[in-house]
Amino acid sequence: MEVLIVEDDDAMAAALDAAVISAGHRATRVSRGADALLVHRKFEVILLDLGLPDIDGLEVLRKLRQVTPCPILILTARDDERSVVLGLRSGADDYLVKPVKLVELLARIEAVTRRAGRFGGTRQHSIVLGDLEIDVDRRVAALSSRVLPLTATEFDLLALLAGHAGSVVTREQILDALWGDAFLASSRSLDVHLTGLRAKLQLPGFIINVRGVGYRIEANPA
Repeated sequence: MEVLIVEDDDAMAAALDAAVISAGHRATRVSRGADALLVHRKFEVILLDLGLPDIDGLEVLRKLRQVTPCPILILTARDDERSVVLGLRSGADDYLVKPVKLVELLARIEAVTRRAGRFGGTRQHSIVLGDLEIDVDRRVAALSSRVLPLTATEFDLLALLAGHAGSVVTREQILDALWGDAFLASSRSLDVHLTGLRAKLQLPGFIINVRGVGYRIEANPA
């Protein structure tokens, strides 16, 4: 399992790294919240300190929760009830107060990943929505057997929306998945690619704009 450690204290980071590795997992450490937002996609669990030098950990947590369901455990010296409640309500899967027993930490990691029970073998190889067929492995999309001349980004956008058919995919999730950073990437780039995709699909009303949130494709298009 790939574990991301977001911790600015070198001694604490070293201890966490050693504990994670001793349990047979792989660990990567960053010391800034901005770095965590850039690299989080590579990891299955995130250990997040709240007292970071650039961005408050709770703000990092809120931003991560906009784009990823990855289990996040807070490790912090903040032990007041308000901080605990705020951390859990902001999307943390668990909240541990330093100093934390490393055996307990490993048990908590196992617990949240077991509860999450996601990713892994759930990748879709093909998606069929009405007359639209998307071969994810071959990166080919066809409408009524007509292959669509999509750019790489247009294909990725279509596959992402179709893979979540029936649910809203937020602009932040799209920017994070396609450009690698939901908070620095240009929303204008998304608009341009979405316009191109809609023009090639020629299916009015297929990609629905959910104002102020994101986009949705119906699970059972007419």
